Amino acid sequence: MIALASFSKPLVIVNFKTYAESTGKRALQLAKIAEKVSEETGIYVGVAPQFVDIAKIASETSIPVYSQHLDSVTFGGHTGHVLAESVKEAGAVGTLINHSERRIPFPEVDSAVRRAKEIGLISCVCADTASNSQTAAFFGPDIVAIEPPELIGSGIPVSKAKPEVVSDTVSFVQKVNKGITILCGAGITKGEDVEAALKLGTEGVLVASGIVRAKDQREALLDLVRPMMSQGRL
Repeated sequence: MIALASFSKPLVIVNFKTYAESTGKRALQLAKIAEKVSEETGIYVGVAPQFVDIAKIASETSIPVYSQHLDSVTFGGHTGHVLAESVKEAGAVGTLINHSERRIPFPEVDSAVRRAKEIGLISCVCADTASNSQTAAFFGPDIVAIEPPELIGSGIPVSKAKPEVVSDTVSFVQKVNKGITILCGAGITKGEDVEAALKLGTEGVLVASGIVRAKDQREALLDLVRPMMSQGRL
């Protein structure tokens, strides 16, 4: 097994999804903004661009790059699948798994986490409920991100709308493995949302439209990381 890439806490992972604001040249521009914010604040910021943008961003920035998905396939005839080795060779250090917009069955989540570990990629498994977060924890990912799908892109932060989902996730996951990092996602757009998430026991956030589609992406990201700066690294 190859050594795992490292990350510090608290952390932010920005999911680029397939927004126009984070595609191609704009993806690289946003990655450079995130890189600069990370350098200025000392907060770990990772980005999850579309697959075709991974190599470009990884080669032209020093920011940690995550793929948006990973299949458990190995070398062979698997047309249309995402091979772990290809993602890593393109420059990724980690991967999202089971995002609500790219869900896979739990056995496949387990297999994808195993493949990520085999080649040293950080695995961030997304879950929609506290109980599913606990199930995900049994697969041994590095990170679990709780994201109720009905709040994704809503601008209504889960850390405020459904704080019990976040606190229950923290409790359930830690019962399985206290070494797993827990992130909060869905509707996170402001620093106060992050502050609420941290108070509930999480160690960072997984964000998307709140940064990607912001009029001022740099200021939006700075606003998110400020509560982390006051808290200090964990």
